[in-house]
Amino acid sequence: MKLAKKTALDFAVEQIDVVQLDIAERPDGLLAAHDLMSPYVWEAEGRMRLLVRVLKNPLGPGDPTGIIYAGESADGLFFRTEPTPAIVPGPDDVDAGGVEDPTVVIGDEPHLLVFYTGVDGKRDQGSLLVATGPDLTHLTKDKVLLKARAGEGNIKEATVAQGTDGRYRIFYEYAKDNASRIGLAVADNLTGPWEAVEDLFTVRPRLWDTWHLSTGPILSRPGEPPVMFYNGATADARWRIGWIAFDENFTRVLDRCIEPLLVPPPPKQRAGTDIAFAASLLDRSPDIFLYYSLEDRLLRRALVRRLSGLN
Repeated sequence: MKLAKKTALDFAVEQIDVVQLDIAERPDGLLAAHDLMSPYVWEAEGRMRLLVRVLKNPLGPGDPTGIIYAGESADGLFFRTEPTPAIVPGPDDVDAGGVEDPTVVIGDEPHLLVFYTGVDGKRDQGSLLVATGPDLTHLTKDKVLLKARAGEGNIKEATVAQGTDGRYRIFYEYAKDNASRIGLAVADNLTGPWEAVEDLFTVRPRLWDTWHLSTGPILSRPGEPPVMFYNGATADARWRIGWIAFDENFTRVLDRCIEPLLVPPPPKQRAGTDIAFAASLLDRSPDIFLYYSLEDRLLRRALVRRLSGLN
């Protein structure tokens, strides 16, 4: 892929729609006594597929921090869910406390790889794990891909990409100095081994992403720089969605938004959180359908379009 020497990137949100599951009881998508987070949507066999994290609200001391359910849809907005979860906690301690943040990669052997966060039985540590199988109903937990390095913690929220050099990258969220950051690991194939490298970008002073960062989905189009729709927040955890563009092998930043692309509306309840958090996207050029969560409990889809091209 040959990139132009200069980029002129910008994006705009043109429409926002409610994402509903058949188990939800309200038109806004709220699931009674449960929260919905991390909607990962992709296309397969003419249908939209979904993996989503479901957890109880309020969360009891013995409740898992997440169970991952699967669903499918014809229109990408209303999903019929499977009655049996796709991934559940345990039995090993590495994910006995909960399973979160699914990311699907279509491979050759096995057909599906689901990267997910495993929370240990004491809820002290999150690690990056992978489950593999021919389809969502025949997944087998494979191995732990990444654990936190010394001085870091809670590896989660995997985003997988491939450079023009053929090597794979995993962007992931990790904890350091009471804040979230985005780390990067590189491997020759999807099953690893993965080598952590230097962070590609970090927080910015006096802007909307001044304290926390977390990964989001990557838009990859031929002849254009890959763009991540990432999540950023202030010290009081007001999360917004922005974008950042990289070179074709994810070695440097080419461009980055100044203002966030998507700001959540005020929470409907006083106790609600001020959070918009991107999880996945479908590229139907020129349309980009960005799936995200609101308030850590509702699912939404934004229609995003690119405003300007390459110079």
